[in-house]
Amino acid sequence: MFRKLAVAAVALAAGVVPAGAQTGIAHASSPAVLGGGSGIVIGNQGVCTLTTIGHDAAGRLVGLTAGHCSQAGTSVVAEANRDAGVVGTFAYTNAHMDYAVIEFDPDSVIPVNRVGNTTITELGGPAQFPDIACKQGYTTGQTCGLAYGDVFQSNNWAWTQICVLPGDSGGPIMVGTTLVGMVNGYLYVPCLGPQLGGNMAAIIDDIDTRGGVGAGYDPI
Repeated sequence: MFRKLAVAAVALAAGVVPAGAQTGIAHASSPAVLGGGSGIVIGNQGVCTLTTIGHDAAGRLVGLTAGHCSQAGTSVVAEANRDAGVVGTFAYTNAHMDYAVIEFDPDSVIPVNRVGNTTITELGGPAQFPDIACKQGYTTGQTCGLAYGDVFQSNNWAWTQICVLPGDSGGPIMVGTTLVGMVNGYLYVPCLGPQLGGNMAAIIDDIDTRGGVGAGYDPI
């Protein structure tokens, strides 16, 4: 089911796909390998994409995804290794900026900085015109397109011409190996209309200002 995103009246959340709709990968034994671009099963209800994984200032293993994927207290399972069971929990969701912080069990997860063709080495953002930005998503894998930047000068959002579909929500948006945003929604038509993504620099600033789980985040 699609849900409306609170940013830009015509923008739709990229959404989730049902938890059993796609698997495609033989499940392995625990622990689960997770990184930016990995599929995550949310509360056994649907699949979103992990934006990034790393440690906060308190040493906790944490990650980010889109806020519309779920709310605080929801369990997280690695889509590619469901046999590992629950590996994390949504610790905080910011509905206004549409991001969520997940706290992972370090004994159940092997964090990595590369998934598919996407490697995350640093944080930045937002994507600016005429950058070519790429995303790694659970549903559509890696897709790339022209970045339009923060056309509304909101500081929280940037637009790109990247193909996204339900299940890609939360996917990392990259310029090179710099994580500049996450997949949040699209305008009008998936993979045809422009994609709306959160500004990673603004998200990190908000997490640090709030404090608690995720503050002082540093990617693997």
